[in-house]
Amino acid sequence: MPNPTDLKYTAEHEWLREDGDVATVGITAFAAEKLGDIVYIELPRVGTTVSAGSIVGEIESTKSVGELYSPVSGEVTEVNDAVVGSPELVNSEPFGAGWLVKVRVTALGETMDSVAYDTLTGA
Repeated sequence: MPNPTDLKYTAEHEWLREDGDVATVGITAFAAEKLGDIVYIELPRVGTTVSAGSIVGEIESTKSVGELYSPVSGEVTEVNDAVVGSPELVNSEPFGAGWLVKVRVTALGETMDSVAYDTLTGA
């Protein structure tokens, strides 16, 4: 699955899509593939203040447990309850229905474009 060129990426394999002052955050197809079948997702509550680079959740698969890092600082405005109930959405639609949280951004962390992310992952 090619990485969309309209997104920003992190070295921790999160993606973000900016829409005004709100960013939608998820994990990349590369991360979802490496994790394997995702069986559990723990996300922060709406209203939680997050800092760029900090751990904000957990993703558990049949292979391992991984942390979800926030690529931005700000306040969580929405959580994707669909992925909490059906974590496999992250595997099947990582850049669509498998998004994780929306954050009202106060500061952007370190990100890269799709070309740099492709280089990082060897895609």
